Amino acid sequence: MSILLSSASRRHRLVVLGLDGLPLDLARRLGASLPAIRRLTENATTIQAELPELSPVNWTSLFTAKGPEKHGVFGFSRLNPHTYQLSIADSGQVACPTIFDTLGAAGLVSRVINLPGTYPVRPLRGMMITGFVSHELHRAAHPPFLAARLAEADYRLEADTSRGAGDPDYLLAELRATLASRLTALDMLWPDLAWDLFVHVFTETDRLFHFLMDAVLDPGHRLHLDCMRLLAHWDDALSRFLARYDSLPEPKRLMVVADHGFTQLQVEVCVNTWLKQQGFLVGEGTPSSEWDAGVIGERSAAFALDPGRIYIHTRDYARGSVNEAEKPALTAAIRDGLRGLTFDGEPVMEHVYTSDELYPGSRCAQVPDLVCLARPGFDLKAKFDREEIFGLHGRTGAHTAHGAIFADTAGLRPGRMRDVGAAILDHFNLSAQEA
Repeated sequence: MSILLSSASRRHRLVVLGLDGLPLDLARRLGASLPAIRRLTENATTIQAELPELSPVNWTSLFTAKGPEKHGVFGFSRLNPHTYQLSIADSGQVACPTIFDTLGAAGLVSRVINLPGTYPVRPLRGMMITGFVSHELHRAAHPPFLAARLAEADYRLEADTSRGAGDPDYLLAELRATLASRLTALDMLWPDLAWDLFVHVFTETDRLFHFLMDAVLDPGHRLHLDCMRLLAHWDDALSRFLARYDSLPEPKRLMVVADHGFTQLQVEVCVNTWLKQQGFLVGEGTPSSEWDAGVIGERSAAFALDPGRIYIHTRDYARGSVNEAEKPALTAAIRDGLRGLTFDGEPVMEHVYTSDELYPGSRCAQVPDLVCLARPGFDLKAKFDREEIFGLHGRTGAHTAHGAIFADTAGLRPGRMRDVGAAILDHFNLSAQEA
């Protein structure tokens, strides 16, 4: 029985504050001048990212309390084995119930703002404004009337990082605009307190660190002060959020969590280019874009999807020809080759996992055969149009699987993101439903 049903007179509220891509070590450094983040780091620890260490994988693990082998999201993209078309992962591909489903079935109410991986919005007992990747406001808000209110407030679903990648001033202005929108949403969804779980994710740190991590870290960088001004706006937004939490009546609990860590980029590493140079990926024709997986040829033995997921090109694919007997030796050869990959004398990979190591017993059709975990500073890519394995393409920060911030007023020390989802349910005396 849920806490709400057993004690209807008061709610045992849980607030989850998401800080996308924030590593604890950098948070502590920033806390020297930013009071809200200093408060949040006082009793913080770190959490390990689910692999691959991408936002859709990790936030989905949180809101399902399951790993990728259960929820089926292994990256930003997935490939249709019949047409070789790539599609962006979204909520329609989540293969198991969410924590919001479980809470709703128990009569508990969730309010959710900017949670990546939840678009298009799915009905829930409560309110939700979806996060990255969200395209249309009317498909990003539940209940439907909420979209109209957000439109009236000129709510911004996401910063324009396409233009922002080459225009730092524009990027910083976009991030200030999304911060303002997140606070607008907070003002809409919080005040009546008719909720049990409140989840609010700020993604501005991830966007800033991808493109301006060098400026954030280097006080001598010409954009350092501009980045610190943006982070001061971000810290003020956190202060306003924490003030709302502080005003809640007891009993209450606050969790703070990032989906992965971040570090300064050394170089991007295109796994598909390496596969091509080794003869494992044989292209047919000229790719129309970096996402054109249609060039995977019949003679290809393997290909990669973001960031370092490798799939053996078996007969499960329309043009695949690798049979099951050949697969173990081929997988081992690719794994050994990637383990030996170096850049300027440094090994690129921290580890190359097989699917059995990471996802034992998974029957998901999207499960990769190998997953590469790069050493900090190496950013794995899976483009289909790059000619060079190593290069720099406008980004200065890279994800890490280690070091993401986590804090909990109840003192929890979870191992991975799925454990945070399970802890949310456990707070309400519930457990995750099996798909």
